[in-house]
Amino acid sequence: MYKKISLRDTEIEELIELENQRQEDYVELIASENYVSEDVLKAAGSCLTNKYGEGYPGKRYYGGCEYVDGIETIAQERAKKLFDVKYANVQPYSGSVANAAIFLSLLKPNDVVLGLDLSCGGHLSHGYKISFSGIFYNATTYFLDQNGHLDYDEIEKRALEVKPKLIICGYSNYSQIIDFERFSQIAKKVNAYLLADISHISGPIIAKLHPSPSPYADVIMTTTHKTLRGTRGAIIMTNNEELAKKIDRAVFPGYQGGPLFHQIAAKAVSFYEALQPEFIEYQKQLLVNSKAFCQTFINKGAKVISGLTQNHLFSIDVKTTYGLTGKQCEDILHTLNITINKNSIPFDTEKPTTTSGIRLGTAAMTSRGFKEDEFIIIANLIDKALREPENLILHNVIRKEIVKLTHMFPIVRKYIEK
Repeated sequence: MYKKISLRDTEIEELIELENQRQEDYVELIASENYVSEDVLKAAGSCLTNKYGEGYPGKRYYGGCEYVDGIETIAQERAKKLFDVKYANVQPYSGSVANAAIFLSLLKPNDVVLGLDLSCGGHLSHGYKISFSGIFYNATTYFLDQNGHLDYDEIEKRALEVKPKLIICGYSNYSQIIDFERFSQIAKKVNAYLLADISHISGPIIAKLHPSPSPYADVIMTTTHKTLRGTRGAIIMTNNEELAKKIDRAVFPGYQGGPLFHQIAAKAVSFYEALQPEFIEYQKQLLVNSKAFCQTFINKGAKVISGLTQNHLFSIDVKTTYGLTGKQCEDILHTLNITINKNSIPFDTEKPTTTSGIRLGTAAMTSRGFKEDEFIIIANLIDKALREPENLILHNVIRKEIVKLTHMFPIVRKYIEK
């Protein structure tokens, strides 16, 4: 468990400690979540939270920035090395803010944007109607095919039809390999920019277990808290000097004010960890675990969207498989100390607040030491629970098994031994 904190504000201290205990006691299967190292926590909770410094290293609007300039420069250089790019902006507060800055740097209001439909695994910030991306821009979509895969010929037809200024690839819920080169060819054919949002697959890309968008995308964005296993935030990268200047202006002063230096330092620490050999081994185990986890559900007759996963996540059509909504599954599993999220599936007839699917990910529990055997056990327990949703005696037995597992695999606090 992460170290206990002591606050004069006992009300907040108690809630933090309850959350600390919840994280320790629950099997975490939300694909967007992970556990940071103790070093990342230290950087994020440091005195850097006191420092204000609008602008960029060497070009600040405030004095006293010599040390935070050094920290931000190190973060930039490590990001460039990890992703083999020439330029990196490490200031974005989140993935959505980063995408908003990218839109601002590349587009004008009402320009056409082409991204994957939300129900097929796209993201809110890729053009959904209630997001800035769908409010201020002319957002259009492409879809997965009937097998749950990207159909590049159909995407090209769609691009030729709508003539987008920006095409987005990289998703919040797609479990197969992305052909960035093919997307680049499509983008060039319609004279569009290509944005690769690799927030979920940045870890496998660093480990060279998934193709990199670096040679093909005009702009790359990733969050830093998923498979990258860092603090919450995002970075924007490019190999184009002119685009880099536009992106910097869009981040500051376009969308953000003063950088969060404590978070930039925490990003830098996580980049340091990602440059170590241990990180590569973690990513390899992550994918092995994910395939074993997914295959177990397939063997049980579950309808897995797009088939066997090629990354750290996958979705199950629970309405077809278990006769339950995603919301019902999320609630049932929460009572068993298993945290997942409901998720829309392609051509979902349920509302986004209900859904017909669930999304499962292996990043967090792989960080805690789970191997294939543990994920096979978890898959079997989930399948049993959802096939008998009202069998409380069975659920009590399953909960006890989950507690045993979480106690056997406490949250890892150090990934890099000194």
